[in-house]
Order: sequence, then structure tokens, then C-alpha cells
Amino acid sequence: MKIAFATQSMTVVDAHFGGAKNIAIYDVSKDSSKFVEALQFDLVSDEEGNHDDSVDKLGIKIDAMEGCAMLFTLAIGGPAAARVVAKKIHPVKLPRPEPIAEVIARLQTTLAGTPPPWMRRIMADHSDSSFMED
Repeated sequence: MKIAFATQSMTVVDAHFGGAKNIAIYDVSKDSSKFVEALQFDLVSDEEGNHDDSVDKLGIKIDAMEGCAMLFTLAIGGPAAARVVAKKIHPVKLPRPEPIAEVIARLQTTLAGTPPPWMRRIMADHSDSSFMED
């Protein structure tokens, strides 16, 4: 399944969703992961909670993540999270910056074991992925 990571550095989940200059997309299964693409954005918020609503910066990002199952980020506001969830993308807030590779490794361990119910629902929605069991 495709997983999105809010990042400034392209190697660490180190950005708030609205302020992320990049969204790194990976295809992740329980056995493998592969970098798919980097979505780059010039119009971002200042990560201080101040937003210019004259341009729908979030809508541009959300539309670009079409087909992703999850979004890992340091923070995401309630209205933005609701819009992400409406596109069937599950937002996951991390408590501190973390290397993308470590997040992927932890996700793969969960996928290979007994995923929690919310993750099983995501897996069912993305059932064409290679980690699904018959």
C-alpha cells in the first residue's frame, strides 16, 4: 500500500502536514518497501497555526496523495485531518521526528503480525496490496 510521509528533509518525518515542503510516497508491504515519488510544494503554512485561506494549500496536498493509505506527520490540525480521512487516508501523528526508514520498519512489523482493527480496515480498503492474506 502507498504510504505518505510529511518531510522537509526527505529522510525524516520532520514536518507538520500544512508546513511540509515535501511528501515522500513509498509503496510498503510486510516484506518490502520502495520509494515511489516525492511530491514537492512551494505553498506551505508557517507551522505556527497561521493560515492564509485565500489559496487551498491543503487541498493541493491532499489531492496529490490520491491512493495513499496512510500519512505520517508530526502534526495535523482537526479540519485538515478530517479532509485527509475523507479521502480514505489515515493520518498518524508521530510524537517526535523519526527517520522514514524506521517508521517503515515498524509498520512492516505490525503488518506481518496482528495489526490493530483500524489498520485491518485500511488493509481491506487497499486489498490489492501484496501484504493481504487470503
